[in-house]
Amino acid sequence: MSELQAQYTTKPGWSLDKRDRNSIKSLMPIWSLLYHYYFRVQTSGWHHIPDEKVLLVGTHNGGLAAPDMIMMMYDWFHRFGLERPVYGLMHPKVWQVSPELAELVVKVGAIAAHPKMASAALRSGASVLVYPGGAQDVFRPYSMRHQIHFAGRQGFIKLALREKVPIIPVISTGAHDTLFVLTDLYPLFKQLHQWGMPWLMGIDPELFPIYLGLPWGLSIGPLPNIPLPVTIHTRVCRAIAFPEYGEAAASDRAYVNTCYQMVVNQMQQELDALVKETQA
Repeated sequence: MSELQAQYTTKPGWSLDKRDRNSIKSLMPIWSLLYHYYFRVQTSGWHHIPDEKVLLVGTHNGGLAAPDMIMMMYDWFHRFGLERPVYGLMHPKVWQVSPELAELVVKVGAIAAHPKMASAALRSGASVLVYPGGAQDVFRPYSMRHQIHFAGRQGFIKLALREKVPIIPVISTGAHDTLFVLTDLYPLFKQLHQWGMPWLMGIDPELFPIYLGLPWGLSIGPLPNIPLPVTIHTRVCRAIAFPEYGEAAASDRAYVNTCYQMVVNQMQQELDALVKETQA
């Protein structure tokens, strides 16, 4: 066990050893049914993934259910088997909201969304999947469903530069039709909190969407949802490599921002093309 893992072995999400192949195997038949019959996934571009470790960077869609992410994981395990590990970065607040669910996801390969854990996973030889936009992305308004929205978060760029790994963009369309996000009331609720209203469970949700979807009909707040059965299109895009790598590059704010804009622009072009194809 590495010094990092020994130090944090008691903290949820701070171990690479919790990934359990038997748990993944047990979920594959359920995911297969969802993949082929519920979401009727159409996918392409998997030839862009090289044999070595990579940093997969994706767009989040469809509320807390995030069906495109789950279908992407199914595709990875189906194509590469369980011997080629991939870890997904998960927000630490998931452990606060639902420790039981978090521990289940950990068995599939989720780890804490922290630079140290992401680096540890890559240095172990595994690939890493990150959705930089997080909750702001997964609950972005329906009018923004065809926009790359990372909320300005550039940590994944610094990670790729420090660890000298290529970025493989993964995009999708359709999953944002599994619910309909109308708007985000977080600024209002943040003001109410500053006036004395406590957060539910003492946790700042970072957003407060209003959305139409199952099972609530009209939902106020980041509640779990049951995704509607719509066709999801996913695509693995060509690798993005940067001119310079290393600690100095990762510490250069202007260079990091340039790399970030390069990734966002290329992913937006790829998403625009995928949307055009699916609507033709």
